[in-house]
Amino acid sequence: MQNKNYVSLSSLKKGEKGVIIAFDDDKIALKLLEMGCLPQTQFSLSAIAPFGCPICIEIENTQISMRLSEANHILVEKII
Repeated sequence: MQNKNYVSLSSLKKGEKGVIIAFDDDKIALKLLEMGCLPQTQFSLSAIAPFGCPICIEIENTQISMRLSEANHILVEKII
């Protein structure tokens, strides 16, 4: 899973797209899996609050908001 193209979801900018690769915290992973954040799922970062938190991603026409601290635990591959 070591790849230079993998970054934390929290490092993306509004409008960027990616694919969820993995989670690095089991407790947060369960919560995110229940919301539809599954590995190998494509998403776009649709909104960032004025002070950077929360952020909102769109997965298959569903908007999911999360704290920046949660986004730090999601490893993604950016789609260019």
